[in-house]
Amino acid sequence: MGTRDGTCFSLKKRALLKRVITGVTAASLVVASRSYADFTPEATFDIKKVDLHRLEEGPPLTATLTREEGLKYYRTMQTIRRMELKADQLYKQKIIRGFCHLYDGQEACAVGIEGGITLSDHLITAYRAHGYTLTRGGTVREIMAELTGRRGGIAKGKGGSMHMYTKNFYGGNGIVGAQVPLGAGVALACKYLGNDQLCVSLYGDGAANQGQIFETYNMSSLWKLPIIFICENNQYAMGTSVERSAASTEYYKRGDYIPGIRVDGMDVLCVREATKFAAAHCRSGKGPILMELQTYRYHGHSMSDPGVSYRTREEIQEVRSKSDPISMLKDRMLSNNMASIEELKEIDIAVRKEIEDAAQFATTDPEPPLDDLCSHIFANDQPFEVRGATPWTKLTSTS
Repeated sequence: MGTRDGTCFSLKKRALLKRVITGVTAASLVVASRSYADFTPEATFDIKKVDLHRLEEGPPLTATLTREEGLKYYRTMQTIRRMELKADQLYKQKIIRGFCHLYDGQEACAVGIEGGITLSDHLITAYRAHGYTLTRGGTVREIMAELTGRRGGIAKGKGGSMHMYTKNFYGGNGIVGAQVPLGAGVALACKYLGNDQLCVSLYGDGAANQGQIFETYNMSSLWKLPIIFICENNQYAMGTSVERSAASTEYYKRGDYIPGIRVDGMDVLCVREATKFAAAHCRSGKGPILMELQTYRYHGHSMSDPGVSYRTREEIQEVRSKSDPISMLKDRMLSNNMASIEELKEIDIAVRKEIEDAAQFATTDPEPPLDDLCSHIFANDQPFEVRGATPWTKLTSTS
């Protein structure tokens, strides 16, 4: 009797399991059977009008987005977001040490800028550089390993959070505002070589009061350099609101004789269209242009800053709920049938796996040996001897 009841229960269980599996399979087939033809391949969206300075016309008030572009932007922004959240976790575990400035909240700036230029153009930024390292061609694995100071890092474990580089990307610079004149030097090289390339030189609202920036405006305007100055105005610099630190908070007008535009930096399409407009201005030989991106960082200035002593948690939550760049793009795509919820969830899962795999590598890859300390000082040079910390310690530098 017990055996028969057990057998009956087992059969019922199997039947139920079969129905569940069949249902899941059927649901999967429904999702899988949705061909590309079922989705809207392209849509046009209204975007916010930008504020203009010394310009008669600005970027368009609409932006066209293809499905492929939307999925690419979504994945890249999610990767930056998840990467920064993982960096936060590793820092709190004391696996990442030293300075660390996170980019979550500002993803639309990096992704939108890259959508408006090409990888053959040049870009230089300050120390909040992880997102740009990714969009310029770095991998999550290389970035995470650099944050933990490992040999497989993008700067061989010797640069850390603030000093990452890829082709046509010049960092990651620790001195406030110092990257702006360096960007002008890159733009001068572009003009000298006549290669129709330009340089994007980024800085924050905190650096906007630096004298060297105004000197660079002057030189760039005199020489009509192909440079886009971009102020990522995240409103609080290192922890002081712009209203308390700047007599003029209209950063897009700071160039005076240089044309400027103020853009919604939380909307990837606004940033992309503004960047395209600015790039066309530079390539036409008109000289520099200034962009102010109004954006917001969710974390504090750096990991040593809790970020709530000069603003409230409610303010941060309000920005997240109303202006989050990832949610904004996601809503646009879903409401216009450019993607399915299941498809975006699959991207989310794949991104999380990529981040976890990168974090695993970043915590197990060996640290660079002492022998590498003096290497990579020069490019394409013969090995030479470098004196160590004591006269009898000798190290070799290789390119």
